[in-house]
Amino acid sequence: MQRTFWDERYGRPGYFYGTEPNDFLRAQAADMPIGEVLCIGEGEGRNALHLARLGHRVTAVDQSEVGMAKLRERAAAEQLVVNAVVADLAEFDFGAARWNAIVSIFCHLPSALRANVHQRAAHALAPGGRLILEAYTPRQLAFGTGGPSDPDMLCEAAALRTELATLSFDHLVELEREVIEGPAHSGLAAVVQLVARRSA
Repeated sequence: MQRTFWDERYGRPGYFYGTEPNDFLRAQAADMPIGEVLCIGEGEGRNALHLARLGHRVTAVDQSEVGMAKLRERAAAEQLVVNAVVADLAEFDFGAARWNAIVSIFCHLPSALRANVHQRAAHALAPGGRLILEAYTPRQLAFGTGGPSDPDMLCEAAALRTELATLSFDHLVELEREVIEGPAHSGLAAVVQLVARRSA
């Protein structure tokens, strides 16, 4: 989707996906060593702010200037430091072996771009670093409680196992769960959750 779409969406009053962090990320972050964290497709910044509150050094990336401006405003109000970067993930430089964690929460991309982003993300993890991901699966189309309507932008465990084959999988499961995150994600949903790790 184009930057103008997301700028318009995030320009509405309130927060499209709420202000609370994603439940799966909250659970995973509880025992995550403090370090350098990259949040991709970060929207209005709810997950980046949660990680910054825990003490992580967070960089958030999204193509929406409006979303990143909202993140900067909330971070300043809480006296938190978050590096908010406006960039297209097709062009963003992930770097190499630099991130202790990369977080991808409902960051839905066309499948070809997703595979490329995941390849670069795996390369960008520091030894022992982990990738934390939650996304909607194609079964989500039947639920209609959030996410893209294009099946190519939805994701299955089998595809993730292939795209992230250089990593070790601590957790990879498809399930149904209640996702209550602002007006855009509200109700029973079909998701895939992943925690994968680069060898130390």
